[in-house]
Amino acid sequence: MKPAMETAAEENTEQSQERKVNSRAEMEIGRYHWMYPGSKNHQYHPVPTMGDRASPLSSPGCFECCIKCLGGVPYASLVATILCFSGVALFCGCGHVALAGTVAILEQHFSTNTSDHALLSEVIQLMQYVIYGIASFFFLYGIILLAEGFYTTSAVKELHGEFKTTACGRCISGMFVFLTYVLGVAWLGVFGFSAVPVFMFYNIWSTCEVIKSPQTNGTAGVEQICVDVRQYGIIPWNAFPGKICGSALENICNTNEFYMSYHLFIVACAGAGATVIALIHFLMILSSNWAYLKDASKMQAYQDIKAKEEQELQDIQSRSKEQLNSYT
Repeated sequence: MKPAMETAAEENTEQSQERKVNSRAEMEIGRYHWMYPGSKNHQYHPVPTMGDRASPLSSPGCFECCIKCLGGVPYASLVATILCFSGVALFCGCGHVALAGTVAILEQHFSTNTSDHALLSEVIQLMQYVIYGIASFFFLYGIILLAEGFYTTSAVKELHGEFKTTACGRCISGMFVFLTYVLGVAWLGVFGFSAVPVFMFYNIWSTCEVIKSPQTNGTAGVEQICVDVRQYGIIPWNAFPGKICGSALENICNTNEFYMSYHLFIVACAGAGATVIALIHFLMILSSNWAYLKDASKMQAYQDIKAKEEQELQDIQSRSKEQLNSYT
């Protein structure tokens, strides 16, 4: 009886408190109507509490879907892909135009005989075709590496449910690591090779600056300042004239072909350097992904063994229960 009496007393207390709250609300509404007589015709509608209405974050919507999709983006692979595309585009585009400008400068000023630079023209034309192939290959290779980054990121594995790794997947990841390493070493050579025309054009430009300087400009020694392109090995020693001196060299430096080719070779060299950095970045990403796949495969094998042992234990327990029930 005592707990029932305490429960009834508590219910009476709650009802009295609710009546007090309602009377206070009615007093406040009456005071408002007394101060503003025109508001008597308005009806009072209680404001719904947070418990009465559903929160916009309680149900999945477009915002949560966007956050979930953004969580599955491999940002490291995305940055490396953008850097790789930018570097290859700069190297291929600027290098192609700069090679064409170099051939024009050689034909007009340093080698007037076509047979002297015929081999160089063929080599430059072959290099332009190689540039087309490099651009196409790295466009596809960058997309493949980005896709590999998507499918080996832990966020993507959580989005697509249970993750299962296979020996084939680990082999493919290891193959990408090896191929990216080989391409990185090759692009180091390309980066060094692309610095050769920059060095050559810089020597010609610095010589022209010496000619334009006030100390040598207008003196008889200007015509003795020369540039011999044959010493770089791009044209044979019997090429005519092969060497340009004085004011003629200054006129070459003032041409649009020389200005554009010089700066385009600099940009192409910078693009090759950016590609090397992107491949190093890819190599680090692929190595970490391969290590993750290796650890995930070990964890998967451990979970399979554990599940098998638990199933065997449950079978033993069920059989023992059946035997006990049969005895009883």
